[in-house]
Amino acid sequence: MAGHGRRLTRPSVWSTDFRAALRDLAGQPVFGMLVAADNKRSDEREERLTQATASIPSAILWFLLATLTITVIGLGICLPRRNNRGQVVTLVVITALLTTTLCIIRDVDRPFGGIIQVEPTAISEAERQATRDFTANHPAAELPCDDRGNRRTV
Repeated sequence: MAGHGRRLTRPSVWSTDFRAALRDLAGQPVFGMLVAADNKRSDEREERLTQATASIPSAILWFLLATLTITVIGLGICLPRRNNRGQVVTLVVITALLTTTLCIIRDVDRPFGGIIQVEPTAISEAERQATRDFTANHPAAELPCDDRGNRRTV
């Protein structure tokens, strides 16, 4: 998954290669365990993609923002011309609160981007552990992909 909830094709490519390698192990005792782990990894990836996808369409957020703008302008026009300090302060506070609410809704709906940004700590930890295990078991070998996930040529 790339930033801002976009899907990348690279994980699907290496996942397909991984499944092809698993076919060679068919019939061996460890095969069922590897297939179950691969299915779990695939399910968790789909869950992460679902969580990263915004559930509130941008059109609805723009509609709510336009409605807020029209409401604030309408209320501002209806304020008395004199001795209106209390009404103006109230209108400014309500406008700030409603605008902040819309911003919070947008940020919570898109957890991997925006002001409130959730870091992908679980996948980063899994990557770190996989790299550590690979380098420990194959000290002379190089990782099969670079830092961006691109497959290295053999």
